Amino acid sequence: MTTAAVTADGPRTKAKPATMAQALGRALRDSMAEDPTVHVLGEDVGTLGGVFRITDGLAKEFGDDRCTDTPLAEAGILGAAVGMAMYGLRPVVEMQFDAFAYPAFEQLMSHVAKMRNRTGGAMPLPITVRVPYGGGIGGVEHHSDSSEAYYMATPGLHVVTPATVDDAYGLLRESIASDDPVIFLEPKRLYWSKADWSPEAPAAVGPIGKAVVRRTGRSATLITYGPSLPVCMEAAEAAVAEGWDLEVVDLRSLVPFDDETVAASVRRTGRAVVVHESPGFGGPGGEIAARITERCFHHLEAPVLRVAGFDIPYPPPMLERHHLPGVDRVLDAVARLQWEADS
Repeated sequence: MTTAAVTADGPRTKAKPATMAQALGRALRDSMAEDPTVHVLGEDVGTLGGVFRITDGLAKEFGDDRCTDTPLAEAGILGAAVGMAMYGLRPVVEMQFDAFAYPAFEQLMSHVAKMRNRTGGAMPLPITVRVPYGGGIGGVEHHSDSSEAYYMATPGLHVVTPATVDDAYGLLRESIASDDPVIFLEPKRLYWSKADWSPEAPAAVGPIGKAVVRRTGRSATLITYGPSLPVCMEAAEAAVAEGWDLEVVDLRSLVPFDDETVAASVRRTGRAVVVHESPGFGGPGGEIAARITERCFHHLEAPVLRVAGFDIPYPPPMLERHHLPGVDRVLDAVARLQWEADS
């Protein structure tokens, strides 16, 4: 069922099914239309419209000086963005695939993350780096990495990842408007997910750094983000048959981290499972579990558990269904929580 957006003048527009890819493209288009300092650059973003067609139509509407195809040189792309930002522009960089971003790490570590601190706040770098990430699309090595832990461990960066159509639009708009550099991680497997959405009246998503409770529950809290949110929502529904009532928290932002929302949920349920595609060792789940333990120790009825990708390079497509966290692995962790509490 679609819903009409209501304004002071009455109904204005109707929501209709839209994909996450469409919402991201509209966010870029609206940001460019409202602010002439917003420029998009990356490999194939202009004529082709991007590998996933996120930037389709931007070069035609705004010209190739504002939606610019670049050479296949990620360090050069991000280095150019640093210079653009220093001279007052708001560049939005597209890294074509997650692991393709690694050649740009020197620019990211040495300049993007440090410039504002190095200059005592005098020179912020309002750069948004869009990174399609994660598995679930049958991609080969270098096309399905979950590299969020690298960015989380780099002080000076915001790290944001949407899991819904509304958040794809709203969080990308917030990221582009931010004076801090943002790593905007886009879950590739959700590009074609759909929801009723109105680009003329998008839902307010709030500032970067706020998590959202997607499902309330009492038995345990599933803490997740990006591509693992649908898995956790499906697991929560399946858990009803076992008599478990699971709460699901969508982080949306890994840096800044919303300790308040996460801790409040875990204090209510007394149990927590962190779910993500990134490898478990050194992954985001370890930091999240530590923060929960520090803030909720006396409320926990069992250890904080993690369900993650295995500690291996990303496997071939035929094996990725075993590698990625699924409903069964999530429910197994919840069962362990119950056993730990009872033992």
